[in-house]
Amino acid sequence: MNTHVLLAVWLVSLVVLAPGLRAQTTSLPDSVRAAVERGYASWFELYQHLHAHPELSLHEERTAARVAGELRQSGYEVTSGVGGHGVVAVLRNGAGPTVLVRADMDALPVKELTGLPYASAVTTQDDNGREVPVMHACGHDLHMTALVGTARVLKQHLDRWHGTLVLIGQPAEERVSGARRMLADGLFTRFPRPDYCLALHVSADVPAGSVSHTEGYALANTDSVEITVRGVGGHGAFPHKAKDPIVLAAQTVLALQTIASREIAPGDGVVVTVGTIHGGTKANIIPDEVRLQLTVRSYTDEVRRQTIDAIRRIARGLAVAAGLPEDRMPVVQAGSSGARATYNDPQLTQRLAGVWRGWFGEDKVVRGKPVMGAEDFGEYGRTEHKIPICIFWVGAVDPAVLKAKSGTASSPPSLHSPLFAPVPEPTLKTGVTAMTAAVLDLLGGK
Repeated sequence: MNTHVLLAVWLVSLVVLAPGLRAQTTSLPDSVRAAVERGYASWFELYQHLHAHPELSLHEERTAARVAGELRQSGYEVTSGVGGHGVVAVLRNGAGPTVLVRADMDALPVKELTGLPYASAVTTQDDNGREVPVMHACGHDLHMTALVGTARVLKQHLDRWHGTLVLIGQPAEERVSGARRMLADGLFTRFPRPDYCLALHVSADVPAGSVSHTEGYALANTDSVEITVRGVGGHGAFPHKAKDPIVLAAQTVLALQTIASREIAPGDGVVVTVGTIHGGTKANIIPDEVRLQLTVRSYTDEVRRQTIDAIRRIARGLAVAAGLPEDRMPVVQAGSSGARATYNDPQLTQRLAGVWRGWFGEDKVVRGKPVMGAEDFGEYGRTEHKIPICIFWVGAVDPAVLKAKSGTASSPPSLHSPLFAPVPEPTLKTGVTAMTAAVLDLLGGK
């Protein structure tokens, strides 16, 4: 065989084998980043649509249909109507672990003031029949878009992982009931039960392009408590002939603050906030009762019980001190539908933090602190199976804005603000890349 023939054979083989050679020589992070760059334009269009068409908790019908359609088009086996408007998408790729990724879908009754070209102008009736504005003021639109983006990138890398992927669109996170509804409707029995559960959430305190993680308790228990402080009404000019519930309510508000400062161990987090006081009709009338509404936040179940017990004891003790008879003791009602604390499995969280440092660099991975905000994602780790879970934060604020406002009295708009608006491109790209990296590591990505 002469030299020209050998050269021709070599060139042909190079053309045939080149894609495979490139696939073998391209690192997994580089391959994922390239897929993210290719997919961003279509994901941004989806994000704008979801942002402009928000729906309230338990009313996510059109949102769920859009998410289900996107996942179905991406090649997943999709089931709708799980626990209300919940969506479950499954992709099986051989033997291996099962990873669940959650995105929440509901929006808030907030009037958007961002001025964005795709800002929400939606109004609707809430469950009480009131006309309210609706806005994705907590980033759930970006969470859903990141779920779809992650689904597509992982589908494009089937040769780099093995196992089962379960992606869910969850309703009613803002009412901390969606996770329980989906679990009650067979999420862990009708579908592959996960070995790990993951979720991401945008952050208004972390610069876009960065990822934040918290080991252990990350988000709090929440309880709504209502105290009806009762008294004996009378004329404002003759307080000695009455038992003034307004004075008693004021004493109660101040006394409740001693729970955190004097009853709970200094290392245990707790918040007792009195948000509303309602009582009285006229300046010269001592009313019969005053209503207080509280939000109570904690991390551990023990501190939760201790705090609520203390609220009951303090309210009653002050009433006894005021000389009220037994039939006028205060009524304390503690709601049972609040969120339970989200506990990030420390071993899983440390593992993923190491993965992200490898993908993004040390300076882009932040160790966050627990916060007293609440989520219902923690429910996925509280079943009898005790599945390790991890929710992490993706920075959503322009780094220059955060730097400019550092040390000043002002700060960027927070979550739930009518002005909150993530910086879409770095936030979405970082979210998809971080979640993809986490899933690939847990499913044996090479």
